[in-house]
Amino acid sequence: MNLHLLQIIIHRDRFPTEAFYPFNLEVLQQTESIQFRSPITFFVGENGSGKSTLLRAVAQRCGIHIWQDEGSKPYQYNPYVSKLMGCVTVEWSAGPVPGSFFGSEIFHDFTRILDEWAASDPGQLKYFGGESLVTKSHGEGLMAFFRSRYKIRGLHCLDEPETALSPRRQLELLQILIQMSKAGHTQFLIATHSPILLACPDADILSFDYTPLQEVEYEHTDHYQIYREFMADRDRFLGQFRK
Repeated sequence: MNLHLLQIIIHRDRFPTEAFYPFNLEVLQQTESIQFRSPITFFVGENGSGKSTLLRAVAQRCGIHIWQDEGSKPYQYNPYVSKLMGCVTVEWSAGPVPGSFFGSEIFHDFTRILDEWAASDPGQLKYFGGESLVTKSHGEGLMAFFRSRYKIRGLHCLDEPETALSPRRQLELLQILIQMSKAGHTQFLIATHSPILLACPDADILSFDYTPLQEVEYEHTDHYQIYREFMADRDRFLGQFRK
């Protein structure tokens, strides 16, 4: 097993505030560090639990560039989110490695930037299946990115990759994760809600719904339990909405 990233340390004493997100989250206030034991680690938790925010901060702290259009900001902009990076440090096994960050909401920006590069250097496309990603459907483009990018040694961060993937495509991604982690050159940190991806054998699952952050078994996640109960008794669930 080849782990590039051994530990994340969260420095509460560096928090600029504890009144605003994400610094008002108890899970971040009470979790001092996160140790990694598996080449695949999942972050799970309800929306707003901080899993994606911490994932992005860790990627930035690891020197991984996030390819997105920085020219616009949302109407409700929170300046504190970007400050989390300065409150975490990382411990490597043998020094920093390259990596990548995937987020479904910024993938369009990445494909456009890649196409601009390819206009002057078509060789750039060989790292992504040999073809422009913008000529493919969204799902096909995502899978071409996953198949090509994760052959490259490094630390790869994925933020809810299932968002634009069908269940069958999620199974394909699961297969890629298993194959690449067994190859020994990649380590994955993944924030997800997908019970399909969470079923990955030998992966660690860390839940942001506990304070401090806690490792949970697959069968104990809400994702598994809710889907299982719904499939087992769909009529009972739907009957609650008809009342």
